Amino acid sequence: MPDGARRDHYYGGQAVLEGVMMRGRDVWAIAVRRPDRSVHIESHRIDSIANRVPALRAPGLRGVIALGQALSIGMRALTISANRSVEDEQQLTGGQMAVSMAIAAVVFVGIFVIGPFVGFRALRHSVTSSLTRNVLEGLFRVVLFLGYLALIGRLKDVRRVFQYHGAEHKTIAAFEHDDVLDPEHVDRYSTLHVRCGTNFLLIVMVLAILVYAVFPARGLLWGILSRVIAIPVIAGLSYEMLRLGARFERSVPMRALMAPGLWLQKITTKPPERDQIEVAIASFNEVLRAEAAAPAEPAAAPPPP
Repeated sequence: MPDGARRDHYYGGQAVLEGVMMRGRDVWAIAVRRPDRSVHIESHRIDSIANRVPALRAPGLRGVIALGQALSIGMRALTISANRSVEDEQQLTGGQMAVSMAIAAVVFVGIFVIGPFVGFRALRHSVTSSLTRNVLEGLFRVVLFLGYLALIGRLKDVRRVFQYHGAEHKTIAAFEHDDVLDPEHVDRYSTLHVRCGTNFLLIVMVLAILVYAVFPARGLLWGILSRVIAIPVIAGLSYEMLRLGARFERSVPMRALMAPGLWLQKITTKPPERDQIEVAIASFNEVLRAEAAAPAEPAAAPPPP
């Protein structure tokens, strides 16, 4: 991989069930540990609408496109991992996985976006300032999110996903430091990474306080709709913040701004086992192999790991 390619592109990824998805500029790959301990590996080309419509790569818009694309790839990767990590009779169909993800998305928006608004709107007679309510709502949303992560992190299966998350970060960090991609060298790196999707979610929660303050609540229905409609705006702004953090990660002010997201990763990443690091390396090497085998195409800005 030429040095220029390393500087021009940020590799990312996602922990999945018993595996890791890694994403390059034009390719994403997944490696999953099978029940028989072998590793299933496959890769796919990325077909982004931003490749065909350059205007969508503009700051602000690229974050929304990247988020939508990341969700699409993430769902495919989860479906693959869910089926490859279990015996044949336990496998799910694509439709079953899609329904599960749709329900999860609705529940997430209901609990973390709409729920806090409805709850604090009930206090409008006690807290008359809409700005104060927005701030309290946002702070409660952050605390609720942190509590949720801490709670699910106690589950055995989720903890294994968090270990694969740590393996993903270690592998990308080793690559970015031009180190050897083997378990011994990769394991020397931190499980924390400035471009982590956990950082992205925390930035979303904080920026939501500012963005929702621009949408004064004029009734229950408008308050709910405005919060849902503003999600793409918040995602776009959060994506640009995350890219700035990656670009100026050695800057003292930027490191201070990104510090809360790194602290949060102490919940969402755990030290991986050697065989989990092997899976992460296999996924990353597959991305490099597929990229070397195919001509590069212009692509939208990539997502965080």
